[in-house]
Amino acid sequence: MTNDYNINSVQEPITTASPEVRQIIERVLKLEKDKLYQKNFRNINDDILTIIKESIQ
Repeated sequence: MTNDYNINSVQEPITTASPEVRQIIERVLKLEKDKLYQKNFRNINDDILTIIKESIQ
């Protein structure tokens, strides 16, 4: 039961976020997963910034 509480508390900001923020989070998570398979994951900050800029326009 402790593990369920920990998972829920970690996921709470995602599950309670607005649809726009949830979309940003999902895109950033996908980007991070994609970058994990690359040997060199430079420019992730630039990519995250691009995702945020696209979302607020």
